[in-house]
Amino acid sequence: MPHAQSYCDTFRGKTILVTGGTGSIGREIVQQVLACEPAAVRILSRNENNQFAMWQQLQHHPNVRFLLGDIRDKDRLVRAVEGVQVVFHAAALKHVPLCEYNPFEAVKTNVLGTQHLIEAALDHDVERLIAINTDKSVSPINTMGATKLLAEKLVAAATLYKGPHPTICANVRFGNVIGSNGSVLPLFVEQTRRGGPLTVTDAGMVRFFMTIPQAVSLVLDAAVQAQGGETFILKMPVMRVMDLARAVLDLLAPGMDIPIVTTGIRPGEKLHEELMTPEEALVAEEADQMYIVRPWGVPGATGTPVPLSTQQLPPMTIPEIREYLVRHRLIEPVRTVRVA
Repeated sequence: MPHAQSYCDTFRGKTILVTGGTGSIGREIVQQVLACEPAAVRILSRNENNQFAMWQQLQHHPNVRFLLGDIRDKDRLVRAVEGVQVVFHAAALKHVPLCEYNPFEAVKTNVLGTQHLIEAALDHDVERLIAINTDKSVSPINTMGATKLLAEKLVAAATLYKGPHPTICANVRFGNVIGSNGSVLPLFVEQTRRGGPLTVTDAGMVRFFMTIPQAVSLVLDAAVQAQGGETFILKMPVMRVMDLARAVLDLLAPGMDIPIVTTGIRPGEKLHEELMTPEEALVAEEADQMYIVRPWGVPGATGTPVPLSTQQLPPMTIPEIREYLVRHRLIEPVRTVRVA
């Protein structure tokens, strides 16, 4: 991925809006773009407590603005986007079971909120809008994935109907962001510290994983490279969730007999996730660390077969997962003390 300096060339002196800016991904985007000397960074979210906590961390930055608001409220977005050159759209309802039980709430945020943001960005001639999405939007079987698929389509379609507006809109598609708020790794760590058990929904559950810095590097790279309508997808390792649980126990509770129990697949969950559909693979370009799905009708496919799902890649072994967790500073392993 590009050196940080190339990111800064894009963001220096610009006014940037980050929706969902107090979440795991939003916070990291804010931190990285602040290093690029932007004119201002506006952090929009609806969580007052998270806003206050983030303000305490960043109050020494005179160019940071905290905006309380919900992307469901178009009027709020219209004001938030005024004078902005770059928008990173990280606000979403992302928890699969909650979206299954509250489907229209997911529609209001993930679909209507995204359309509100697109319209506000076009009306204000924003230069770039990069929307953050999920691999659950590929052949979705759950409400969250279906709403995020539609959000992806809205962002891509904006390139077709934007008329004379200069706005470049593109998507990034994430796997599971390991270590983010609400993700499985913090859950396993907390369960281990309580003495267990660790809970896995199904022993056959397999996922693509990426770290928060990797995810944000993909977002910033997309902002630099986007020409309109693309979906950027990071090449990610595959892990069995059961093996991730075992690796956590090896690092944090070596020698302890902490059980791992299966609780059953939750509503809307898949055993395997997919990076892209076979149809998208026809127009996908393979780059060094990512795939780029071009808009339909745009040349760019290399003809090289690409892995479409977690079933087509070998999962990491438990020792490899342990090394990954330590190398990326996701877990500090417990040091055992030998008694002479």
